[in-house]
Amino acid sequence: MLNRLKELLSAVLPGTDLSGVTEQTRLKEELGFDSLAMMMLAMEIEDALGVEFSELVTFETVGDVCSYIENHS
Repeated sequence: MLNRLKELLSAVLPGTDLSGVTEQTRLKEELGFDSLAMMMLAMEIEDALGVEFSELVTFETVGDVCSYIENHS
């Protein structure tokens, strides 16, 4: 799931080196995510993986996103 999520992250953060991204990577602090980037990531996940966000979800790390996808797909 991590590699697939990296592909989606690259669509949201084009030009960003994601080679060192792990499940512990913090979205805001390390990748510079803001509310717009979070919304764009959610849209990418919905389009690519068919996971629907029917509630407000807060993600701190890449691993949080992976876990959510695995539990809701």
